[in-house]
Amino acid sequence: MDERSLFAEYPFLPGAEALLGEESVSVRHLLEDPVYERARVIGRARVLASVDDPRGVRDVAELSQAHADVRFLSFLFARLVLSVAPSPASLRRWAVAEAKRSHARLAAAPVDELVEVARRLGYVLEPRAGSVTMSLSDYLKLAVPIREGEFRLARQELRRGEVALDPVRAARLLQEAVRIRLSAPVPVHADVVRLAREREADLLAEVARRTPLPVARTGVPGQALHPEWFPPCIRKMQRSLQAGENLSHAGRFALAAFLHRVGADFETIVDAYRGAPDFDESITRYQVEHITLRDQGMGYAVPECDTLRSHGLCAREGDPTATHEIDRASDPRCFDPKLRHPLQYYRWRGGQEVARGDEPPSEGPTTAGAPGGPEGRARGPSTGSR
Repeated sequence: MDERSLFAEYPFLPGAEALLGEESVSVRHLLEDPVYERARVIGRARVLASVDDPRGVRDVAELSQAHADVRFLSFLFARLVLSVAPSPASLRRWAVAEAKRSHARLAAAPVDELVEVARRLGYVLEPRAGSVTMSLSDYLKLAVPIREGEFRLARQELRRGEVALDPVRAARLLQEAVRIRLSAPVPVHADVVRLAREREADLLAEVARRTPLPVARTGVPGQALHPEWFPPCIRKMQRSLQAGENLSHAGRFALAAFLHRVGADFETIVDAYRGAPDFDESITRYQVEHITLRDQGMGYAVPECDTLRSHGLCAREGDPTATHEIDRASDPRCFDPKLRHPLQYYRWRGGQEVARGDEPPSEGPTTAGAPGGPEGRARGPSTGSR
């Protein structure tokens, strides 16, 4: 594949601006000049397609018919406009959709194309008899956010610090590399932010209207829900989703199980995932039902603190990225040895004493033998295939 064709298929690669040849396009021209109106039209279509369906399957008819330079400019326009959007959730949903669109090409690409795309993204794939290898450090960077069980490190063929991959799994890892790259907003000057928001006010308003967001509810009738009693780990999971960030499989499962046990109604639990970049309502509803309706509605057990720590979900040390002081600071309650379960924290905050040496509350069935859990068998509310 020649370089121009490579950039036309993967406009997120460094150096793709070569598609414009000697033409110089400033940000202001891209936003205002009538010459680039077709690129803006296609860019808007890409944005709205991603908002409506972040799985990347909605077709953008104009895209396939446009010249390579126009396709590239439409990509730049979409990324620029979403980088100045008030909420980061829309940019992350677009990143998921664009990554999935690129995966459609990567999944059918020859090994040498996978190797070249990986190289330009900053990762190394080494060809090996029809397959490829990737360093363990690169593999972990890309595989950890992926929820499919077959990407767990324990299931990989590991030799001398290298992970052996078939081309299909290599393409999935590169999809994740694209998502990570595009999830970061483009740094722009304040003047450009103002201009883009003024010029594309209608588009941004439509994006905000279509982007699913969490909706606050009060819990089941007769049982109030008290978010102020939630432990730091649960609050951080909520913040991640509300900010449009990805939450791990284990985190999604833990959040749904916890909300169910503290009295959140079904719609509240579903709404908690609406900010996720890959939110899919039908899939989320199915998986929330699976978690909450087990054993006549008792539902799956909430993972204990030790389990949450093993998945990197504990937040007792505080979250320096949080905007509220209560979430930035370390929580001394979480270090009390008699608190070993998120529900114990919730009950304690609600005035229910927990005696030293108490076992975690009997929470019914665990996820260990359940189909699809955080251990690769029980599935937490996914919001679409990732």
